[in-house]
Amino acid sequence: MLKTLTISLLIITLPLSVYATTIDDIKKEQQDTKKQLEETNNEIENLTEVRKGITDEIEQIDDELVDLMTSISILEDEIEDIEGQIEVKKTELADAEKVEEEQYEAMKTRIKFMYEKGDSTYVQLLFESKNMGDLVNKADYIDELYAYDREKLNEYIAAKEAVAAAKLALEEEQEELETAHYELELEQAELNNLLEQKKSEAEDYDTQIARAKQDAAAYKAKIKQQNSQIKKLEEEARRKAQEEARKKAEEEAKKKAAALAAGGGDTSSTSSSSGSSSSTDTATVISSSSGSQLGKEIANYGCKFIGNPYVAGGTSLTNGCDCSGFTMSVYQAYGYSLPRSSTSQRNAGTGVTYAEAQPGDIICYAGHVAIYIGNGQIVHASTPSSGIKIGNATYREILAVRRIV
Repeated sequence: MLKTLTISLLIITLPLSVYATTIDDIKKEQQDTKKQLEETNNEIENLTEVRKGITDEIEQIDDELVDLMTSISILEDEIEDIEGQIEVKKTELADAEKVEEEQYEAMKTRIKFMYEKGDSTYVQLLFESKNMGDLVNKADYIDELYAYDREKLNEYIAAKEAVAAAKLALEEEQEELETAHYELELEQAELNNLLEQKKSEAEDYDTQIARAKQDAAAYKAKIKQQNSQIKKLEEEARRKAQEEARKKAEEEAKKKAAALAAGGGDTSSTSSSSGSSSSTDTATVISSSSGSQLGKEIANYGCKFIGNPYVAGGTSLTNGCDCSGFTMSVYQAYGYSLPRSSTSQRNAGTGVTYAEAQPGDIICYAGHVAIYIGNGQIVHASTPSSGIKIGNATYREILAVRRIV
């Protein structure tokens, strides 16, 4: 932070006679005052430039907050939609459980019928046949009983599997939404804290700029006072010189009159010289300088960490990371610096359409980011229960696709 001038206005505006009594002294002092004014103006310029930078940062944070609120709004719509689907799945789950119970009861009835009477029931049916046609009919009936039992058993197994799958899908969807919502809340809190910090810094620089402008005004007043005193002293010196010249002229006139009376005279001559000075200015020009196999390598590198844990706020690919921490750390391994939050990463690199997506691109969702690995799939830090995993790129609404390499 630039040092703030602390010159007292009281000292600056003290009578100049305290500091100087001659024109040269005042001019010398004025040169110091002008130097101080120049330094103060430079300080004001530097402070103003830094203040502008803070203003730009505040505007950027405001833009990020707008994007974040948009993501939250989209996520809330998704949550509302998923909640509707959850209600449907609850009904389906209840139906599946009912089917399971019905099949279970049916199986118990069939088992009871089959095994309480024993397998001899079917043999007895065959022996009681009156003729070959009756025997064939009864054999077909037994086959139908067995087929019916097997069908009911398969229905029972399918019902149980449907119940288990519905429960698992429901839990995964709930966790995915809760994780995204949690990340957005953390990001929003961080941005709000950063915004308050930047506003506080801006106020501090406003105070410094005001103080420096006050000092500059005091220096200008002092220079004006010095100019006034220099003018006054120069006027006094001019009048004194004129008086001395008048007296000298009178004395010379008397001498000349006396010399003429005595028959003699004298002459005198004066000469003066002047000098000149020149200065040169210099300017300095500063210049700066600053596909996709690499994208595939980045995508493959991200896949090496599949199965590692999800940790909110984490950036470790081995010990745990969240979605944006995962993408940031993967790219960091290849020398690329990405913003920390998922909302900020939505503006990183160059935007492309999903149809143009290539391995290594970042797929952005509301409150979530992932790395595209091709064939409609992504690798991402998903949820605390699933960790880093592969998933379908279109499992949620895609807000942006960003190409970094």
